[in-house]
Formats: sequence, C-alpha cells, structure tokens
Amino acid sequence: MILVGAISLGCAKNRVDTETMLGLLGAAGYGIAADPREADLLLVNTCAFITAAQRESVKTVLEAARYKQEGRLKTLLVTGCLPQRHGEALIREVPEIDALLGTGTVGEVVRVAKEALEGKKPVVIGKPGFVNAAEPRLLTTPSYTAYLKIAEGCSNRCTFCLIPTLRGSHRSRRPDHILAEAKSLAGRGVKELVLVAQDTTRWGIDLYGRADLPRLLRQLAQLEAVRWVRVMYVNPTGITAELLAAVQEEDKICKYLDIPLQHVSPHLLRAMNRPVVDARELVAKVRAAVPGITLRTTLMVGFPGETEADYAALEESVREIKFDHLGVFAYSREEGPAAAGFEKQVPWKLKRARATRLKRVAGELSITRNLGRAGREDLVLVEGKRGRFYYGRGECDAPEVDGGVYFTSVRPVEPGDFVRVLVTGARDYDVVGEAVEVL
Repeated sequence: MILVGAISLGCAKNRVDTETMLGLLGAAGYGIAADPREADLLLVNTCAFITAAQRESVKTVLEAARYKQEGRLKTLLVTGCLPQRHGEALIREVPEIDALLGTGTVGEVVRVAKEALEGKKPVVIGKPGFVNAAEPRLLTTPSYTAYLKIAEGCSNRCTFCLIPTLRGSHRSRRPDHILAEAKSLAGRGVKELVLVAQDTTRWGIDLYGRADLPRLLRQLAQLEAVRWVRVMYVNPTGITAELLAAVQEEDKICKYLDIPLQHVSPHLLRAMNRPVVDARELVAKVRAAVPGITLRTTLMVGFPGETEADYAALEESVREIKFDHLGVFAYSREEGPAAAGFEKQVPWKLKRARATRLKRVAGELSITRNLGRAGREDLVLVEGKRGRFYYGRGECDAPEVDGGVYFTSVRPVEPGDFVRVLVTGARDYDVVGEAVEVL
C-alpha cells in the first residue's frame, strides 16, 4: 500500500484543506503515514500570505525533499498558496517537487497524486474557486476538536492582503453541506467545532443576498453531541444584534469572539480599506450584550503612514479596552497588494520596535487578567497531561492561538473530557487550578 503523509503550514483554513486532501486520498485507497518520514507520497500544503510565510514554505519543501534520500519518499506534492502564487516556476526552481496543486484544485488531489506517482510532473493550478461540498476529511487535530470551514475566499480587498489573489472572492458553503459535515464530525467524537473563514460574518451573503451567520450558529447549537461552537475571524461590521443575541442565548456557542480590528486610527483604517469603527464603542456594545464574553483581536503596526501618534493611540486603546487575547504583527510589504506602493513606508526596524512594545503591553494585560480569574470556576476541555498537571482550555481559550489551563485532579481524566476547574493562580498566558468536578 502506498502511504501518504502531510505537512500543513499556515492558518487553520489551510489545515482544513490538508485534511480534505488526506480524506480524498484515504477514500481512494491510499494509506496514511503518521510520520512524514514514513510516507511514499508527501503532501506539503503551503502558505504564501507574507514573505516570511513563503520562506518557511520553501524551507519546509526543501527539508521534505531530503526524505527522498533519507527515507522511502518517492513523490513530493506541493499544494496551496505557494503554487497558487508562483505557478510552474516552483518546479523549475525546486526540481525535487513532483507535482503542484493550487488552492482552487483541492478536489483534483487523487488524480494529481496518481500522475505524479507514475512519473509525470502534473501542474494543476487553475483559478481559486474551490468550495468544499461534502468531501471526506481525515482530522489532524485532536479527536475532540475540529475546524469547520464555512466559506472560502474574501471580498473585503484590504490593501495589505493577498488573500483574494490566492483564494478568490468570498464563496459561502451551502448550509446543508456545513451541517452534514458538522454532524459527521460530531459522530466521530468531536466536541468542539471551531468555525473559520476569511470573514465568518459574511457567510450567506452570496446565497441569500444577506449575511446569515446567526441562523447557522443556532442550527449548529442543536447538535446534541457537540459541547462548544466557537467563532473565529469576525469582521467588525458583521457584529449585529442578531449575532450577539445568538451568542448570548445559545449555551453551546462559546462566549468568545475573534475580531481582527487591525488598528484604531481612522486614516490608517481607510488606507487599509478596513471598516472605520470606534473600537471602544464596539467592544462596549459587545460586552453589554454578552456579559463575560472573551474578546480576541489582531492588530497591525507599521502600516504605511503610521505615525508615532497613531501608534500611541493604538497602545492607549489596548490598555483601555483590555482585550482578553491579543495578536500583534508588523506590516509586511508584499508585491501585489496596493499598500506596497503607498508612500511613507515605515522602516522595518521601527515596525519591529513598535510590535515588540505592543506585545509587551499585551503580556502585561494577560497576566493581570489571569490573576483576576483566581477564585473562579471554569469549564475546561482536557487536552493532556504533563508531569503532575493535566492541561486543557476553557471556553475563553481558542485552540492553537490562546493560552490554557493547567490543573491537578484527584480523579484521572482523559483528553476530550470536560472538568470544572477552580482557578488558583496565574502564569503569563495560562492559569493553574484544581479540578472540582469531572463531568
């Protein structure tokens, strides 16, 4: 039997594509190698969002190619955003690559793999128009958590972003396909569904002429075996009263929203082609509608034209709003998006310094927040054990991007269990405690 391995780079949305391709290959009779070094055919699903991601992708591809000499690898299949961006030039530059598959041709993976194993060098890029119907998936996440992609592409056209070029315009998945996949995942033991898309709040606009995420959330909340439904990548303008009502009223929808704001400066937001919103007012509205909600955001420093006053206003807002989780990154000047041609580019050294300063603030706020959780009981999804401590995540912690909970328990618990934990202490990004009830 031919064994297939996979390395998935980049975002959770890319991971779903990797899992879909593995599922299609598995359904076609290929075996799955747990270790990429044991694979006959290795799939490397790449990211090309910024230059650093492209470098990581190329480095990973070159490292994977070594398995041809050091292991049993016969065929190297490179997929995703890097082929979509650079096309056939990748094979010319890296002749160890045996096949290329773009973001719009995920469904062609079985045919491409077969041709590559036969010694051909298939290049199947196409336009970025793939929308998953109900293809099988092989989960690479722990068995109790899965990402559920509800849409592909993006139509927001931010001036710093390559996503529309790499992934195409927004395309909502049909609700019956989403619900069928969610039911299948629940039947396989998944207890946490993490909804992802480039802009989850835009779901349904191309199907119904209006965005309709709240209705989809309420339908997903009816799945009996699912305990948590978590929403990521929420556009600020998509935060409606209906969405907040769904989050507040449905027990299974995590009281958690990920809202990538990017900045607070109106002139920079306009230059980014981002919605100009008052972050303080928006957060106040959300917190009033859903008491106790956890809010994550992502902020960009160093965008062209950012002054020291702009940065100071951003830092002041962060200190005042006190986001529960905060991701910070420096603007990366990329060929293609409009912002690359803007005047007043900020020097890289200054961008990096501002990012470091804001990350330091985020760390200070995190430890203060976690100290404030002492004495509170949190529902925790168990993920494993290290030494004498079990660890997991609360409703306020998304997988892979947020902190977690370390706790002791008199009764043994297993990954996928839910326990109530009394928080007794804090670390920079995690809390510690003791289990008081195993559910």
